[in-house]
Amino acid sequence: MKKLIALFALVLGFAFSSNAQGVLKFKQEKHDFGTITEGTVATYSFEFTNTGKTPVVISNVQPSCGCTTPDWTREPIMPGKTGKVTAAYNSAGRPGNFNKTVTVINNGQVSQIVLAIQGSVAAKR
Repeated sequence: MKKLIALFALVLGFAFSSNAQGVLKFKQEKHDFGTITEGTVATYSFEFTNTGKTPVVISNVQPSCGCTTPDWTREPIMPGKTGKVTAAYNSAGRPGNFNKTVTVINNGQVSQIVLAIQGSVAAKR
C-alpha cells in the first residue's frame, strides 16, 4: 500500500510539474508572402508570448534549407513577456513556389515548434 501511495504521489508530482513549464504561444505559425520578385529577401517575424509559469529559452532555430536565415530572441522569455522568431527567405535564383520551415528548439512545454513560410517568386525580366 505504501508503494502504491508513493507511486501515486510521484505521478501526481510529474503532472503538476509539467504545468509549471513555460509555453510559447505564437500569434500565427504560418505566413504567406504571396508573390515576390526574384532577388528579394522576404522577411517575416513570428511574434509569441510566454503564457507559462517559468522562463523559456530558445536554444536554436533550425531552417529547413540554406536559403532561409533565422533570427530569434536570445534572452530568456519571462512569463507574460513577448519575443519573436524572424525568418528571412533569399529568393535570388529561385523562381517558382516555395514552402520552407524553421524549427524553434526551446525548453518550454512543447520543445520543438515548426513555423512555416510560403510564397511564389516571380522571375526577373
